[in-house]
Amino acid sequence: MDINFTSIIPSLPFILEGIWVTLQIVVLSLLLGFAWGIILALFKISRIKPLMWFADAYTSIFRGTPLVLQLLIIYFGLPQILGFPIDPYPAAVAAFTLNSGAYISEIIRAGINAIDKGQQEASMALGIPYAKMMKDIIMPQAFKNILPALMNEFITLTKESAIVTVIGVQDIMRRAYQVGADSYNYFAPLLFAGLIYYILVMFLTLLGKGIEGRMRRSD
Repeated sequence: MDINFTSIIPSLPFILEGIWVTLQIVVLSLLLGFAWGIILALFKISRIKPLMWFADAYTSIFRGTPLVLQLLIIYFGLPQILGFPIDPYPAAVAAFTLNSGAYISEIIRAGINAIDKGQQEASMALGIPYAKMMKDIIMPQAFKNILPALMNEFITLTKESAIVTVIGVQDIMRRAYQVGADSYNYFAPLLFAGLIYYILVMFLTLLGKGIEGRMRRSD
């Protein structure tokens, strides 16, 4: 068996360009998923039953089915209903956003429920509107509690983003696979792609610990 690492050296810049594509998808999906997760979390703690049922059913479906299946349905299945194709990049962002929103909604709901109920009761007694109470009092405290879990979701999304290769997005994994196909040497470029993902995950882990430590010191 001949494994030649030197043969992929000219292709390393091509693979490294996939980092930007991967991070674009992950960061945009996380931001949109966070916004969608807030809405779903508010539905879950709402007293309006249909909203609670919708949020719970939504979370159950998106947490109970594989992410790659959701991606394939959006990219291959949805165009049959809509009547026009969906580009790989927006399909990837949509799938990750919808999936991440389900997980983040549970994180946010748990963070809100961890806040002392007396604060909500005191706010209501003072006549503070519900929206203002959530924005200025409850959510800032909840955010501090859920930051580690949000960073874990960020890391999970970064690793799972590799599945976008199945719909042709030119991310790290797709580029590594193409280099392997061109050189008939898959082991070296895929190993290099794994190294990139590992470095990204370690960086995000250290970043999360640093932010968490700063927030603790500011308390």
